[in-house]
Amino acid sequence: METVIGIDPGTAFLGFGVIEDGESPRVLDYGVIETNSKWLPSDRLLHLYRELGLLFDHYRPNVLAMEQLFFARNVTTALAVGQARGVVLLIAAQRRVPVIEYKPAEVKQMLTGYGRATKAQMQEMVRLVLRLTEQPRPDDAADALAIALCHVQRTRLERRLGSVYESG
Repeated sequence: METVIGIDPGTAFLGFGVIEDGESPRVLDYGVIETNSKWLPSDRLLHLYRELGLLFDHYRPNVLAMEQLFFARNVTTALAVGQARGVVLLIAAQRRVPVIEYKPAEVKQMLTGYGRATKAQMQEMVRLVLRLTEQPRPDDAADALAIALCHVQRTRLERRLGSVYESG
């Protein structure tokens, strides 16, 4: 059984979603790690580092799924996301957890069958597939669950395709 942690990086809100891939995918936890905008940037990153470390130590994920970095118009936001990504990558490297990155359109395509799905469509698919009673909130946590679920579904698809090619 594989435990996947999905991360939606950010310095104000870092979304996380932890899924266990057994007979059917099951949510173990999801939420956000929040930092205070009044803190120094270094203190915000240290807070993310400590909280992520606790998450990784508690759930011991086999893999980290994260969205690929894209270049935004707002350079300040892009830099902050890049710094948060660095913290996430450091935690994963320290714990020897492999990192798999997915493009946003790839996550949407895997979950909804449409690479330009809306946020509401994505959240509803996450809710349905993971059998949640309501859509996950906040958005950062929902995005992290979607990324983790994308990895689970892609891995399952690759296993099926691999077994078809091996037997055929």
